[in-house]
Amino acid sequence: MKNVTDSFVSLGHWPSAGSFGFNTDILATNPINLSVVLGVLIFFGKGVLNDLLDNRKQRILSTIRNSEELRRGAIEQLERARARLQKVEMEADEYRMNGYSEIEREKVNLINATSYSLEQLENYKNETLHFEQQRAINQVRQQVFQQALQGALGTLSSCLNIELHFRTISANIGILGAMEEITD
Repeated sequence: MKNVTDSFVSLGHWPSAGSFGFNTDILATNPINLSVVLGVLIFFGKGVLNDLLDNRKQRILSTIRNSEELRRGAIEQLERARARLQKVEMEADEYRMNGYSEIEREKVNLINATSYSLEQLENYKNETLHFEQQRAINQVRQQVFQQALQGALGTLSSCLNIELHFRTISANIGILGAMEEITD
């Protein structure tokens, strides 16, 4: 590296041959060198830089278009979801109201069925009581009849002879048979 700088330094000591020469003053040559380099870069790099910027611009525009399409799709999905939500909420309200109506209807039906069952039980109870009363009355009648019959037989036995006694017994047996058929 020292050899390269030495060669530039030694070139600076050459005698100037008219208008061409090397300026070794670094402060004076830097702005000139920079302007030459910038001019060359602008002249030759302008097309490359424009192509890079155009490609970047196209990518940005493409990304913006894709974002807009995605945004529109998301908005459409959101609107469909909102419409579906509203429909589901309306159906839920309808089911809820129908459910309450159905519950009330079932409650009334249950109350009516229970009331009807209670009425039937009351009727069955009354019928059972009436049947038991009739049965008790019939049992009392039979016992009274048997006691009366035994009393009559005792009286007849003491007052009647054997032949009259057999006829009376036969007649009473016939009456008893007829009464048993009636009670059955």
